[in-house]
Amino acid sequence: MRIDAVAVVVPAHDEEALLPAALHAVRTAGGHPALAQVRVLTVVVADACRDRTARTARAAGATVVTRDVRNPGLARAAGAAHALRVLGAATEHVWIATTDADSEVPPRWLAHQLAHAREGWEAVVGTVALPSTSPLTQLHRARYEATRPTHGTWHHPHVHGANLGVTAAAYLAVGGFPPLPVGEDQALIAALREGGHRVLATAACPVLTSPRLQGRAHGGFADHLTSLI
Repeated sequence: MRIDAVAVVVPAHDEEALLPAALHAVRTAGGHPALAQVRVLTVVVADACRDRTARTARAAGATVVTRDVRNPGLARAAGAAHALRVLGAATEHVWIATTDADSEVPPRWLAHQLAHAREGWEAVVGTVALPSTSPLTQLHRARYEATRPTHGTWHHPHVHGANLGVTAAAYLAVGGFPPLPVGEDQALIAALREGGHRVLATAACPVLTSPRLQGRAHGGFADHLTSLI
């Protein structure tokens, strides 16, 4: 599968403090040699922000879409729709990657996803990791690793909006991100699988995410961490 353009969608609600690091990491991933001939567009969706999230995103070179819905599903969908309009490329050659404003993708993040896209995978679902300084790291890792099989390849059961990618064609075929306040990432992947699209779940390229216990979305990853205490 040939990929000519990548849209990186980042929803953000009052994230001016953490957003610069997130966008720096995305910019580094977009500069990977494997993407030398690929256009990369980063779209930050400033959703119901009361701080300088939008200004911070523009200063970092991102395209900004503003919404006032306080809904990650609607925000991700708005960012993807805007990116596809701007890119204007044939959808079968566009890749949509999503991450979060409190997360830092690794330098090979996009190269990793596109390598699998070229193998024919229509979506790549990755994992997340906590920084080594987090007091929850040891406990979280123990619970997280408990999902691994005792032998063989771990394809993992997790779905995180902070670390996933999908072809624009497959994304549009299942209706994109649903308007859910939480779980929009899981719903999208479930729809892709039910629609017969090729979905790869891999732990090979985790994204570093925030260990905070008070998140921006009720029922999100912060609540999951709290439940581990």
